[in-house]
This record gives sequence, C-alpha cells and structure tokens, in this order.
Amino acid sequence: MNGTHPRNNTVTLADYLLTRLKQLGIGAIHGVPGDYNLELLDYIEPAGIRWVGSTNELNAGYAADGYARIKGLGALITTFGVGELSAINAIAGAYTERAAVVHIVGTPPRDSQDGRKMIHHTLGDGDYRHFAQMAAHVTVAQANLLDPRTAPKQIDDALEQCVLHSRPVYVEVPVDVVAVPVPADRLESNIQISQSLPSSAFEAAITKLTERLYAAKQPVILVDCETRPLGIMNGVRQLIESTKWPTFTTSSGKSLVDETLPNVYGIYQGRFAEPETKSFIDNSDLVLFFGPHQSTTNSYSLTALPAPDVTIAFTFEGIKIASDMHRDISTKQALDHLLDNLDFSQLNTEATTNVDLPRGRTVSYSDVSDDQEIKQDKAWRLMGNFIRSGDILMGETGTAGYGVREMTLPPHTRLFTPTTWLSIGYMLPASQGAALAQRELIEASNYHGINDARTVLLIGDGSFQMTVQELATIIRHNLNVVVFLINNDGYTIERCIHGLRQGYNDITPWRYLAAPNFFGASEDTYLGSAKTYGELKQVLQDKKLTNGRGLRMVEVFMDREDAPVGPLMDLLNKQKDKEG
Repeated sequence: MNGTHPRNNTVTLADYLLTRLKQLGIGAIHGVPGDYNLELLDYIEPAGIRWVGSTNELNAGYAADGYARIKGLGALITTFGVGELSAINAIAGAYTERAAVVHIVGTPPRDSQDGRKMIHHTLGDGDYRHFAQMAAHVTVAQANLLDPRTAPKQIDDALEQCVLHSRPVYVEVPVDVVAVPVPADRLESNIQISQSLPSSAFEAAITKLTERLYAAKQPVILVDCETRPLGIMNGVRQLIESTKWPTFTTSSGKSLVDETLPNVYGIYQGRFAEPETKSFIDNSDLVLFFGPHQSTTNSYSLTALPAPDVTIAFTFEGIKIASDMHRDISTKQALDHLLDNLDFSQLNTEATTNVDLPRGRTVSYSDVSDDQEIKQDKAWRLMGNFIRSGDILMGETGTAGYGVREMTLPPHTRLFTPTTWLSIGYMLPASQGAALAQRELIEASNYHGINDARTVLLIGDGSFQMTVQELATIIRHNLNVVVFLINNDGYTIERCIHGLRQGYNDITPWRYLAAPNFFGASEDTYLGSAKTYGELKQVLQDKKLTNGRGLRMVEVFMDREDAPVGPLMDLLNKQKDKEG
C-alpha cells in the first residue's frame, strides 16, 4: 500500500509507524486481527514487514518477546480491550525481564471516544482510558496518536524509550487516523538514541573503577542477563578474554559468554555451588558484576549475590561501586572507555594462574545403561550433546528450566531460562518468535557466519498444555524448531514446592505426539519418544532429528517425583519427607 504523498512530503500515519519499525530492524510483527486494527494490518506487508498471525494475543506477546531478545526489538498488534488485555501478561513479563516490545493497539475512532459511546470491547461506562491506564504499569512509555501533527514525534519518542530502556512501550492508533497524512520529514534520518554526555561524574567513576581493577588480588567477573539489553555483550567478552580473570554467570546470564574459554567456570549457584567455588568467590576482593538482575529465582534465593563492598555493578541506572551509585553514566561508554585505556600489564597476573575450580561436565552414553529409565540427574547433561553452535536453547519454567543450566554450551548459542516473571507456557510461543528472528539474521548473513541453526525447546507437559496452539504458527511459517516434551505427568515443579501427591498438580494426559499433525504438520514430520537411555540415545543420534528442517518433536518420559540436582531436588526431598 503506497501511503506516500510526495507533493507535500507526507505519508500516512500507518506508513510512518511501520517505516520506523523497519528502520529499527523489525522484520516481522506478531498479533491477532480485530475490528479496530484491521485497517492498520493492511499496511504491514506492503511496508516490507512479515505479518506472523498468532493463535491468540497472549501467545503473540510471548512471541514478540522471544523475537526481541534475539533481534533487539519486537512488535505486536492487538485490538482494543479484549485483545490487549489478553496480551498484557506477556507485556508484563517483557517489562520485568527487559525485552523491548512495541505493543500497538488499534482503538475505536476518536468520535466514539469523545462521545463516550457504549460500544463493544469497552466496559460499558464510556471511559476509554481504563486499558491504557493498565498498560502504563507495565510499559516504559505510552503514546495515544490522536493528533496527526504530533503523531510522528510521539512515535519517535516512544520508540526511543523502548530502545533506551529495553522495555515495552504502548502505542494507541485510533482506527480513523490510520490513513491520515502526517509529516514525513523525520523519516529522512534514523531515530537518535540519546547518549550520556561527558561529565566530571564520568571521569570520577572511571578513575575509581580503574584504581579498583589495578588493586585487585583475587578478582572475579560475574555476568548476568541484563548485559544483553545494556548492549555490552561484546565489551564484556573482550574484557573476559583480555584479563583472563575467573568468570561466572548467573543462571539467566548463561550463554552470554563463551563457556569454552579456560577462565569461564559456568553458573555461580550460591549455597548450591561446589565448596571450592563458593569459597573462592566469598574471598574475592573485587567482583565485576555486569547486568545484574537480582531476583530470588535468578540468584538461588539471593545466595549467589556477591558481597556489596567488593562489587562494581554495571547497570541501567549507572555504575555502582560498593555503596556509591554513579548515575547518568552510559555503561556501554564506560566499558568501551575502560577497554581502550586500561593498561592490562598492571593487572594482577596471579589472579589468572593457579586457579583450578570445578566445572560442569557433559554425560556420555557410556555413563548410562541403555535399559535404565531416564533420570534427571544425568538426562540434561546427556541431552546437552545435542546442542551445537548457533542454536537457541529454551528451558521452560519447571524442571526443564533448571535442567538446561547443567548443559555445557558451545560458542554462539543463546539460552533462555526462567528469570523472574515465570509465566508457564511462555517458552513455546517465545521459541516461535526467537526462531523467526534467528532465521532473519541467518538470511541477512548476520549470525556469526552460521547458516544452519535450530531453536531447541525443552518444555514440560503442564506448560505445553498452556500454549500448545502456537505449534500451528511454527508449522505455518516453517520455522526450524525442535521440541523436547518432558512428560512427567503434571506440574512437577509445583509438587516440589507443595502438594507432592495432590490432585491439583495433576493434568489431563494427552497424546502429545499427535499435536503436530493436528496443528497442520506434514505426515513425515519427525516424531520420537524415549523412556530409557537407550531409546534417548537412538533419538538424539537420528539424522532426521539432528539435521532435519521445520518442526520436529520428541516426547521424553521422566518420573513425576524426580527433579534436577540442586534447589528443586532439595525442595522435592523435603516434600517426600513431609508426606512420607
């Protein structure tokens, strides 16, 4: 659809908005059609953007989140009221875990709003601001495009906030402004993301930071998940390789650094860590903490947080050195400056030698018996052999989310684990969005030189039942997704917490491997199952699974009263002792 009006240098409002999204790298928009957004949807494909079309708005929000975490920015379109409220749970998760999602809502025409008409999808009280007020609590900026004269600036300001803070924004598009001409002048240049200006505070922080680095005798680097939205992943990797200092990640920071480097020791698990590891970190005199996200679920109930007095934290708010927060400082600029000016010869070389800390290890097929039932103490590390460079690995909230942490990952993989929001069912639609983003990057030759990668989802049967419809979207768009369905007969993670044998933690048993065909997969779609290690070995070595294309699915059976070693197993054992 051509919405350009060259004689007066205007474009339609829809074209302006979509052009801005495309300039920011969005190649696909998720969502569900509804009567207040239908006219807006007409403009998407002519703008050169793929319309995905999700099975429901909640799944669309999850998918846009997964897309954003791979490409940096995602978008979805819903309709007013019923559509946007279905998506708000996903938007809240994106806000909590810093996924930059643009939520566009088609709203009723302005005369209906001004006249307080009691029309469908409203609450019937004439107040059209209820839903925007709800959205304001889970978005970093909001824009209601009522006036074509100011709409371009509103759009740009909202998108800048989205990128700057890596959090969702909310954009209302009344149906009667979709085709209205707006000034196009701003489109001649990209949105400029504001940067911190040089200041005495910056110099003071860098000086103090440098002094602490040179003085450190037993330093540690700790990488958390907000390293990604901060845009400092490359700088952190360079620092890890240059200093060779011992490096750990949090559970949600896993895969943001190369685990094959000799000075990278995996996840720091706090009180669940090996004694040597815990002692080493407890006695460190400097912890460089990048992108901290200090929720209880991401820090082993806060036991994996470093001592504040020896910590330098690189955050969205600034750089915190011990108890002093240095605000209004770009962490990216600070890290770039540090890398350019640090004299690495002055760093303590003893910190990189004679360090021998425990590492995670893979399990080989020789470590298990073919006829033995699959157990969670070895299964995850065994399945880790399936993962290869470039894959996106997704572990759903539940035993899978803890199990994937045990896998040793090759370079250029990305791992999604439960972080804070923990909305079960998230990972299946998110895998659709992530796989689509992965394919776009591969097609643009912008994926580490890798041209054959997969998105691998490990999800429990309970979570699978929440969002199973999104298999249809994966199939429709022929995305390269491998699903490992963990059939452990219900909500095992909830059994670990409470109600080990209570009926409310049971679910209806499904014929899970019938789902792909029901949702439109071809008859030759790879489907496998495993109850023993021998069967699992046979599945994992099947070339139709490893080298196939499109959706593939494996059902892996595990006991309902089994969990990965660590926090879940501790909880499970307590429940077993309690219930006998």
